[in-house]
Amino acid sequence: MNTNFKNQAYTAARELAENLKPGDLLVVGCSSSEIAGEKIGTHSAPETGKEVAEGILQACGEAGVFLAAQCCEHLNRALILEREVAEKRGYPIVNAVPQPKAGGSFATAAYQLMKDPVAVEHIAAEAGLDIGGTLIGMHLREVAVPCRLSLRKIGDAILLAARTRPKFIGGDRAHYDEKLK
Repeated sequence: MNTNFKNQAYTAARELAENLKPGDLLVVGCSSSEIAGEKIGTHSAPETGKEVAEGILQACGEAGVFLAAQCCEHLNRALILEREVAEKRGYPIVNAVPQPKAGGSFATAAYQLMKDPVAVEHIAAEAGLDIGGTLIGMHLREVAVPCRLSLRKIGDAILLAARTRPKFIGGDRAHYDEKLK
């Protein structure tokens, strides 16, 4: 087991969670292939997926935020999250159970580690982590703002982070609430 992947994932999620409030949703896409230095979708690694999921779930639990684990394109980038979150946010539940080669190692691990996991097709998360070019943008609220973290990679996978903020409207005469930037 490479605890370094778990620690890196924990650090990234903890830093991003500093921009969130309890109850917010953090979408994470993760390519275990890219972490290992391979092309996305070619070398699924269940142990790596589990390590990353454990680190992120730990950070989310400490911050009081919820994980939405993005599946790979074989499940149309569906998301795995706790049933209570899906129901509270009104997300329709779909029937899919991720597997390492149909959903991805990370989403499979998240499904196994959550208390009462379900799959949904669409969400609007307050923040996200993209580990290895998994294209999570479709699952973020408008307006996404890049966040620079202390880490640039997990393993060999490029790490990108974003949070969201309310839209600025009104033009030159408008005044904005500085706490919402």
